[in-house]
Amino acid sequence: MVFLQLRHFNGVSHFPSQVHAKTKVSRRCICLQPQAAVPSRTRRIMESISVSGEVGGAGGAYSYDALKRLDQIWSNICSTQTVQQEIQQVVSSNAGLFSQSDLSDKAVGTFDVIVCGGTLGIFIATALSFKGLRVAIVERNTLKGREQEWNISRKELLELVESGILVEDDIDEATATKFNPNRCGFEGKGEIWVEDILNLGVSPAKLIEIVKKRFISLGGVIFEGYSVSSICTYENAAVLLLAEGKILSSHLIIDAMGNFSPVVKQIRSGRKPDGVCLVVGSCARGFKDNSTSDVIYSSSSVKKVGDSEVQLFWEAFPAGSGPLDRTTYMFTYIDPQAGSPKLEELLERYWDLMPEYQGVTLDNLEIQRVIYGIFPTYRDSPLPAAFNRILQFGDASGIQSPVSFGGFGSLTRHLGRLSTGVYEAVRGDFVDSYSLSLLNPYMPNLSASWLFQRAMSAKQQSDVSPDFINELLYVNFQCMQKLSDPVLRPFLQDVIKFGPLAKTLGLVMLNKPQIIPSIFKQVGIPVLVDWSGHFFMLGYYTLLSTFADPVIRSLLNAFPPRMKYEWNRYLEAWKYGSGLDYKL
Repeated sequence: MVFLQLRHFNGVSHFPSQVHAKTKVSRRCICLQPQAAVPSRTRRIMESISVSGEVGGAGGAYSYDALKRLDQIWSNICSTQTVQQEIQQVVSSNAGLFSQSDLSDKAVGTFDVIVCGGTLGIFIATALSFKGLRVAIVERNTLKGREQEWNISRKELLELVESGILVEDDIDEATATKFNPNRCGFEGKGEIWVEDILNLGVSPAKLIEIVKKRFISLGGVIFEGYSVSSICTYENAAVLLLAEGKILSSHLIIDAMGNFSPVVKQIRSGRKPDGVCLVVGSCARGFKDNSTSDVIYSSSSVKKVGDSEVQLFWEAFPAGSGPLDRTTYMFTYIDPQAGSPKLEELLERYWDLMPEYQGVTLDNLEIQRVIYGIFPTYRDSPLPAAFNRILQFGDASGIQSPVSFGGFGSLTRHLGRLSTGVYEAVRGDFVDSYSLSLLNPYMPNLSASWLFQRAMSAKQQSDVSPDFINELLYVNFQCMQKLSDPVLRPFLQDVIKFGPLAKTLGLVMLNKPQIIPSIFKQVGIPVLVDWSGHFFMLGYYTLLSTFADPVIRSLLNAFPPRMKYEWNRYLEAWKYGSGLDYKL
């Protein structure tokens, strides 16, 4: 077991963005000749790297121009100005049959399901094709995975095998690197080491290539280089109008266009997210100590970045591109508001802090890629279906945990449930908004995890100690480890269960009662009251799934088709909403 030696430090930016002026004096006038602003260190680093093969999906872009575009989107989200922006109405509902509409003769393809967004949509599309449905994918770019690896556990990849997407040999082919053990640590308070947590680096480029071939072999159709213009729903079809002029019809449309899906924007009416995870990082070459990973590590207390106080966390993983290559992420949870740090500001701080965190010097590293992303989360998640014949999937649905960034892990966990449910909905014609909403139901364990997101977000102008978040997290992890690995392991994979959570909270109160007043100050009474309701429902769903499920399941075959469909979804909601789907 290799322990990384870390020193505590304060980061200082060496390259402030300032505009200097050179004064030229003459007898007639004084002229100011402004010089160009000194490029930020981030810009210089990014523009020195050859960038090619940018793809769709979160984390698929690496250029400085793409960073500035994303920072502008982030600034718009944080803006306090009450600008009335007209939300694009992508979806419209039409009475009558599609066959009687003016568009019916122009449709160039008819499918059971059309998936919009291929980076993660390829997985649900392939699972549905495997079940016998005729499926198409619409992807505005070339459908391929990014270069930067996804870190995941083998257990989660095996769920793709169970869904018929992969065979086990495919997992080995797509896995670029393996590593153990995995560390959780909090600023000098101690370290906890675990095994087989996010310990595989899977190549998205290779994995999606494998799944894409599988999808096409099953009869799937891919429309690459096409963008969604609008969606029209009819009594008997959902019709997709593409910006390039093609028209496709289907029984159901799955929106897998991610956090910034135009359909989701319409549903949420442009509402500001309740919380955001900002992520920056890099993949670099030159790390000699590169056999272990950090699942979560905090090397400092609350710091100021831009005009905001933030608690910074780290993840680090060996990269599959070479034995000295390592990916390091720095991330933080914040409320979107004026003064929130920009991604470029976080990257400037990242270049200061990362070398000390990893025990290297920046001059000795060869930066391969710079990574950045914005992951908004909403308290009312997952997102229920707002229209007939349209269902959100993946990040667009809000099924991911508010304390995670990226939805691949939650996708693998829910893929079997969702593919089965969508298949039954399409075959049974249960594609009204109510029936589809049963596929993205209320899940108390997902809602309960909001407390952790709030606890890990630094409050502005708070009377809570800057060291509080680190102390709270370390006490929680320490108590979970005492309770045994089956308690800690699901939590590290964003699965909350009633029994382990209740035991952990009880142990924290017994071992560290003096921390409780600070918890109230940090998260606030309204959040704790709201969380108490979800905690109660977590216990209630656990009881229902444990005792009521076997009784109801034995009666399902006697139910009429729609009733059977609905009760299957209720049973799934109890099981997944209580975390009882997770098996070691």
